Amino acid sequence: MSEDNPPGLDVERLAAYLARERPGLLRGPLTAEVIEGGRSNLTYRVSDGASRWVVRRPPLGHVLATAHDMAREHRVISALRGTDVPVPDTVLLCEDADVVGAPFYVMEHVAGTPYRTAGELAAIGPERTRRVVLALTDTLVALHAVSPQRVGLADFGRPEGFLERQLRRWGRQLEASRSRDLAGVDELRTALAGALPASPAPAVVHGDYRLDNVLADADDRITAVLDWEMSTLGDPLTDLGLLAMYGEVDLPDSPVSTTSLAPGHPSADELVERYAARSGRDVSRIPWYVAFAYFKLAVILEGIHYRFTQGRTVGEGFDRIGELVPAFVEGGLTTLRKD
Repeated sequence: MSEDNPPGLDVERLAAYLARERPGLLRGPLTAEVIEGGRSNLTYRVSDGASRWVVRRPPLGHVLATAHDMAREHRVISALRGTDVPVPDTVLLCEDADVVGAPFYVMEHVAGTPYRTAGELAAIGPERTRRVVLALTDTLVALHAVSPQRVGLADFGRPEGFLERQLRRWGRQLEASRSRDLAGVDELRTALAGALPASPAPAVVHGDYRLDNVLADADDRITAVLDWEMSTLGDPLTDLGLLAMYGEVDLPDSPVSTTSLAPGHPSADELVERYAARSGRDVSRIPWYVAFAYFKLAVILEGIHYRFTQGRTVGEGFDRIGELVPAFVEGGLTTLRKD
């Protein structure tokens, strides 16, 4: 690892803070590196030469603290420790932005692989691919079985009216990114609003539950669920709808991470049936939730496309994002017709 400070993390100040707040934790000089592939929050692997930890902080130049709430992430991970949901142990939360330039938290480093592409799954073969994706589904069942009251998360969100607020939120995001005519997107939003299902009992919702947001070990067990920045209390079937959408979306050679084309990957229908059998929940309205997932991803990708047209993105693949959006809109409309 480089001894230089990675972007957004002053290693010397972090080491001094850890030495003060957790005496005896560090056994040597601290080094750090960025963990690539995370979501919007920045993630670092740090080590003292004997042990390793992970540090999470908001992105550089972030504005809305509520969108990158370190205390919220730290709280849900800490609360789920000791349940059947595999999460890292938390070490500490620091809400003082003066230490490294933003609030942050430290958690244990968990070994495991985040599978991001169909090619990565193809390398482990169809039998293991099937096992790991089914384990992903079973872990979602375990998450939604957690009693928020029992783990101290009864006030972690506002379940009443959850789906309506979610639809309004992503509708506002769409309006903020409008730069071109996008056939069908308003039709999809209107159709979703006109067919809102009645939500089941609320549960802890991850908000971005997919294969590359968990770690799996060599025995294809899920060792940690990561990236809790969108977690809340709400309708658990929104997580299932997103998982099912990623289980059916077919975008080869796409800059969007998809794994469903890997040999051995269970179908979306099988994942939904397995979840229903193991959770006991009614999934008869799952087409609505899958269509909503398509809409949500269409809005996210349209926002990325908009920022690309404004010259506010850096890296490869952004020039192709705009081409993908119509496929997600059409996927949502097609799916909603099954509801």
